[in-house]
Amino acid sequence: MIPFARPDIGPEEIEAVRAVLESGWLTTGERAQQFERDVAAFVGAKHAIALNSGTAALHLALDAAGVKEGDEVIVPSYTFTATAEVVLYLGGTPVLVDVEPRTLNIDPQRVAEAVSPRTKAIIPVHFGGLAADLDALQAIAAPRGIAIIEDAAHALPTRYRSRMIGAIGDFTCFSFYATKTITTGEGGMLCTDDDAWAERCRMMSLHGISRDAWKRYRAEGSWFYEVVAPGFKYNMTDIAAALGIAQLAKAERMRARRQEIAERYDAAFAGGFELPAFERREDHAWHLYPLRLNGLDRGRFIDALRARGVGASVHFIPLHLHPFYRDRFGYTPESFPVSTREFEREVSLPIFSVMTDDEVAAVIAAVRETAAQLR
Repeated sequence: MIPFARPDIGPEEIEAVRAVLESGWLTTGERAQQFERDVAAFVGAKHAIALNSGTAALHLALDAAGVKEGDEVIVPSYTFTATAEVVLYLGGTPVLVDVEPRTLNIDPQRVAEAVSPRTKAIIPVHFGGLAADLDALQAIAAPRGIAIIEDAAHALPTRYRSRMIGAIGDFTCFSFYATKTITTGEGGMLCTDDDAWAERCRMMSLHGISRDAWKRYRAEGSWFYEVVAPGFKYNMTDIAAALGIAQLAKAERMRARRQEIAERYDAAFAGGFELPAFERREDHAWHLYPLRLNGLDRGRFIDALRARGVGASVHFIPLHLHPFYRDRFGYTPESFPVSTREFEREVSLPIFSVMTDDEVAAVIAAVRETAAQLR
């Protein structure tokens, strides 16, 4: 079976984790700080805060931006639930909007229509590793004092018009979940250039404690600390950070391999399917390869691929189709027609850096044979 995703783990990661285990210090410490410095330098951000998930990064960004009960945050319906649920954590209202049919990224025109006096932030999602139209979103947000919080769970490394995602919006939130472009098993990173926001996020990531809590148990630390706000437990362990340091060192190499696979897929599937969008291939992270079917039953297509030994997935079931969002906000499939239509014909194929050439060829053969069978 060719899985949908497989992490690119080698001797570097194994040795990095072994060194942490042997050090006797397993939780947040020097490795986490090193990972923060490495990510900040890689994306060009002033501050990077290592966390235990991308969801935590989104939550802390909204908190730092001042989102509270009664505020609205504009979110694409075509995303994973984490993008919207964090708004509800703070008592805000996620205002869903539709996406562009070609890119599946948030549609700036729909965003402009959804802005209200209560809009506090916009969360664009860089779908599949393709950057959203940040210039258009900034033109909407900046004059109104609305924060841009980028959901970059798919987007390391991604570039937007030659600029690295991570230092463009007010906040950028990365995910290092097991299937992501680099992984720490579970983990995330919040990047910002604003000193005050960074200080708030760092403090709130560890119970609202006023100083580096991890230093309390080291020679340079002190037992004394103060809780200045009711914070959260979002810190990243040194074990996870050690993985991340090793993964980040080969992020560009892994991205280049995913691009090679995407190019082979494009050549094989042109004509019979709608291929993923991109401006420049080298700017795309290629976290996903979202193929869209033309006139084929998606459920039968995925089942037939599985029967041929190929794992596939779907990204995403739009939020307005889930029972919680549907029932709470009264959405119907027609509320966001582009998201509904594109979801019904999207299939995400395996694309990961340790795929062998034989596995890529097997996926291509399975897709072609399945399409011919169903047609």
